[in-house]
Amino acid sequence: MTKQQKQGQPFIPDSFEPPKRVSTSHFSFTVLDEQIATADYELVMANQPRLQGIFGPSSNWPKASMTFEENIASLATHREEFMSRAAFAYAVYTRHSERYIGCVYIDPPQSSDFDCDVYLWIGSEDIALDDLLYQTITHWLKTAWPFSKLAFPGRNAAFYTE
Repeated sequence: MTKQQKQGQPFIPDSFEPPKRVSTSHFSFTVLDEQIATADYELVMANQPRLQGIFGPSSNWPKASMTFEENIASLATHREEFMSRAAFAYAVYTRHSERYIGCVYIDPPQSSDFDCDVYLWIGSEDIALDDLLYQTITHWLKTAWPFSKLAFPGRNAAFYTE
């Protein structure tokens, strides 16, 4: 728990309204929810070995045995977290929303050195866009969100261990 969380401060200010849909010059983002369950499940399971551990070495997501129903429940949790302003997960699409290609998760920071923890992944078919997605998300969060210190555990910051 960070100092901010211990003091009961919100993850984002009440005055900030997180966008539900965003388009950039290369990607489109929408709230991650059950509406994309089939596409999400197919993409996650097609990339399961590569995605294993994206949230840290102790994470077992996504399990090789994950069911479609478990995926729907996970997507519902992401939507609920977004609506309660606890965390923000976005589906990532190609520029004009032609194709679902991955996800971005914006979570409360586990370290008081950062404003948020950000995880992202992109399907292997589009892996060449990974660095561009990282750069796009970094710019977007620093310019459109109330964040300046971003942790991307596994990229620019170590994974947290308990």
